[in-house]
Amino acid sequence: MSVNLQTPIDYLKGVGPNRADLLRSELGIHTYQDLINLFPNRYIDRTKYYKINELQRNNAEVQVIGVITGFKEVAQKRGKRLVADFKDDTGMMELVWFRGQKWIRESLKTGQPYVIFGKTNWFSGKYNMAHPEIELKSKHETNLRSAMQAIYPSTEKLSNKGITNRVVTKIMQQLFLETKGRFSETLSETVKGELKLLSKSDALFNVHFPKSPELLARAQFRLKFEELFYIQLQLILKNLIHKSKIKGFTFDKVGDYFNTFFNDHLPFELTNAQKRVLKEIRADLGSNAQMNRLLQGDVGSGKTIVAFMSILMGLDNDFQCCLMAPTEILSVQHYNGLLEWCNKLNISISLLTGSTKTSDRKIIHENLENGNLQILVGTHALLEDKVKFKNLGLAIIDEQHRFGVAQRSKLWHKNTSPPHVLVMTATPIPRTLAMSVYGDLDISIIDELPAGRKPIKTVHRYDNNRLKVFRFMKDEIAKGRQIYVVYPLIQESEKMDYKDLMDGYESISREFPMPEYQISIVHGKMKPADKDYEMQRFANGETNIMVATTVIEVGVNVPNASVMIIESAERFGLSQLHQLRGRVGRGAEQSYCILMTSHKLSQDSKTRLETMVRSSDGFEIAEVDLKLRGPGDIMGTQQSGVLNLRIADIVKDKDILQQARYYAKSILKLDPSLSFPEHQPILNTYRQMSKYRNIWNYIS
Repeated sequence: MSVNLQTPIDYLKGVGPNRADLLRSELGIHTYQDLINLFPNRYIDRTKYYKINELQRNNAEVQVIGVITGFKEVAQKRGKRLVADFKDDTGMMELVWFRGQKWIRESLKTGQPYVIFGKTNWFSGKYNMAHPEIELKSKHETNLRSAMQAIYPSTEKLSNKGITNRVVTKIMQQLFLETKGRFSETLSETVKGELKLLSKSDALFNVHFPKSPELLARAQFRLKFEELFYIQLQLILKNLIHKSKIKGFTFDKVGDYFNTFFNDHLPFELTNAQKRVLKEIRADLGSNAQMNRLLQGDVGSGKTIVAFMSILMGLDNDFQCCLMAPTEILSVQHYNGLLEWCNKLNISISLLTGSTKTSDRKIIHENLENGNLQILVGTHALLEDKVKFKNLGLAIIDEQHRFGVAQRSKLWHKNTSPPHVLVMTATPIPRTLAMSVYGDLDISIIDELPAGRKPIKTVHRYDNNRLKVFRFMKDEIAKGRQIYVVYPLIQESEKMDYKDLMDGYESISREFPMPEYQISIVHGKMKPADKDYEMQRFANGETNIMVATTVIEVGVNVPNASVMIIESAERFGLSQLHQLRGRVGRGAEQSYCILMTSHKLSQDSKTRLETMVRSSDGFEIAEVDLKLRGPGDIMGTQQSGVLNLRIADIVKDKDILQQARYYAKSILKLDPSLSFPEHQPILNTYRQMSKYRNIWNYIS
């Protein structure tokens, strides 16, 4: 009879109720399956046996074969320590115990060959080893053990309660004895054959008790591939099920609105990337499945016009559309941008935010329900229950990572059938992360800037170059340009940040006195109306310099602003620096980004600054950011649960991830229901996973 891996861990010999409680609370180990998936985080090479005369003063862990020739007790300040002389044919060392002496004296014999293992210390002219692991050479040779010794994740509480690495290794051995090391296969023979993978049983054995470094590497590859393969399988299946079950509205015609805009009002020639993305969106809207697409494009790549043209396809098919943005400033900006085009095409559009007057709200609600209002732009206010559409066909969400999954689904339920969804982001997501977090969305990328845009020149300057920077600012203002100066805002020390901002504002006011120069200031402590007033003055060109905290990070569009100065740039993350830089370079003039820092910089800060100076490619910057910060940080808490990986690492194992996605895609293309006999192991594993681990709260 095979052992059921869902058996509670309490039933494993050597565990018992107390240890089981600790394993559950400290490491989340509830079942045999969880224990098998407790993968070691490092290994000690026990292939080598050292001679005493080969030992080095490096505090390393070593193993030595020898015999105990005698014991002595040595008095010390508190109690005694037990010391044994241990020798081999090359020399002599000491073994030391500070506790448990009685048991040691009784259980260890002189003159018998032992294998000892532990850290060596050099003390008064000879080596010693405190509390070594020790076993008879004869027993050592018959034990289920491997040359490379696994070191398992642990916690302080486990160590204090006596659940040492040795104990964990023992219960792991017990698990292998009970299961006879036989585990059901989870991949098809084809995949295993093509990738020359170890079987599941061999992989598990060699990850816990590796017979050699080569087998360990193969075992790790097999298990990482499998883990990433099932995440990809789930995401791709979710997408397929979504497309087959959730029927979308079919937008079957491209009509007057789209054609009139395209032929008469298009402000510039579309780039090839924009044309490609529009084709992808057009294909989705014309199929009868609901569109679920992520549109990525660097700051300034022209996502808004693609969004607007998608909206026109909706209007041509007699549907209403909405565009939701995370902040009031951004939604107002979207509204103003679209309003100009809507007026030319005689399209009705309204704006709904937290500060919309009650009387205006009433009119908006009525016109939405009777279908007179074609486009609604706004913030979270769009999600309120009072907001009801007559027939919402397309919902566009800007900067989606600021909205949770629950908020997206609220938009869905505004209709009898879910609308098509287009999610836009200017935060480039590295490919590896996009494949794992948004693998269930189709992804479109606008990867070229509109013609006539000059790349922004980025430089790094130290604080002692400030006078030169001031001179440069004056030259740019003389040419009629405007300038941003941004200070970091770090929550804990708002007082300090406010002081930085005010000090900066004062020194700039001294250097750029009125009435010759006009300065705006914007920070988090101001009332929204005052912020908007200052932003507006800057946007209208009434002020030359905008001194601000990062409030302006998302979406302020002032084509005449050509210089972005970022103070204490080392205190910003890479994606934030990239977003801030994107505030300039929106006109035809040459723009500049100046990163100001002190001379004291950490290695990571240097890497970030060098990356910014070298590259303006948002995707390359996002890859570096991923390496520096890790996936959890980048995705924020909402999405990082996806990457609760047991053995794979999304940054280091990017190639394995790509292979895993390729295989998951090919298999599902060939056999969407996994009904072929050779896909039986995959189907069984997938069902097990869905049953014992709620995958859907695991994947956003």
